[in-house]
Amino acid sequence: MTPIRVLVVDDSPTMRAMISSVLSAEPDIEVVGHAADPLQAREAIKALNPDVLTLDVEMPNMNGIEFLERLMRLRPMPVIMISTLTQEGADATLQALELGALDCIGKPRDGDIRHAFAPLPDMIRTGASSRVRARIAAPPRPTVTVAPSSFRANRNILAIGASTGGVEALQTLLQSFPENCPPTVITQHMPPVFTRNFAMRLDKTCAPTVREAEDGAPLQAGTIYIAPGGDFHLRVEQTSGLRCKLQQSALVNGHRPSVDVLFDSVTAAVGGRAVGVLLTGMGRDGAQGLLRMRQAGARTLAQDEASSVVYGMPRAAADLGAVEQQLPLSRIAAVALSLCSDSLKGAA
Repeated sequence: MTPIRVLVVDDSPTMRAMISSVLSAEPDIEVVGHAADPLQAREAIKALNPDVLTLDVEMPNMNGIEFLERLMRLRPMPVIMISTLTQEGADATLQALELGALDCIGKPRDGDIRHAFAPLPDMIRTGASSRVRARIAAPPRPTVTVAPSSFRANRNILAIGASTGGVEALQTLLQSFPENCPPTVITQHMPPVFTRNFAMRLDKTCAPTVREAEDGAPLQAGTIYIAPGGDFHLRVEQTSGLRCKLQQSALVNGHRPSVDVLFDSVTAAVGGRAVGVLLTGMGRDGAQGLLRMRQAGARTLAQDEASSVVYGMPRAAADLGAVEQQLPLSRIAAVALSLCSDSLKGAA
């Protein structure tokens, strides 16, 4: 089998060596070159034609974000961002994910290189099989119009799960939500630090309120709650009304937060009075949970293969019979919100 060809771009010789060491230990991955800045990277891409790029956010001559924006417009390819786990690093990395970077991984803070970069080889493999499209300016997305009385807290929930490619997908999806959207809970696989910045960025561009979920927060119409990255599962519990519950229990499907944990908690809390949506992502997290939602009477949607960056999680759910409808990303918001309103009428 032909190995996956990787170009490592980082201004630090030490970091380039660390990344190369981890990747070169994998028999199906080959580091074909290095670049210390975007100008070198541009020439190396032309000369080496790599399958996947690892890209540092902060570099001389041209920052990684500016380089990525040009790359995704002119020569789209799978990119994994290498970021410092700081407020500034998280914000820049989220901007990169919104521009089309596939995934991100934090630089080691304590010298444990193998542990910090352990997920990187699988990210590279996923990137090599992903669908990366040229980034073009999109027309403004219309906000879905819903009657103000259609959604009420404690009666209906919209639950969404996503992984690789999910940052860009969620940005597209949520920007068309109305201010009075149903209570919406989201698990997006993401490292710690990043989810708070992600929620803040979405809150500035979306009509509803978007926030990182807090333990005990009541679910309210017009609010979107995002699971904290890396450390806590997000659950929905019925405790004097529907509330967020953060739980630092074991990983599920290799993840914390896990989409399965979120979906199962929604089923336990409201039964069939919910809509579940599974977006782009690698692996199977969320598939079983979406099936249990459907078996309980909830309505279930998944992103279709053509619009998914990685058709892993949606495919797994479809194979189980968990998906009522597979839809392109551009149609999911309107259908999901309509189903929430219809579900409320049926449950009244």
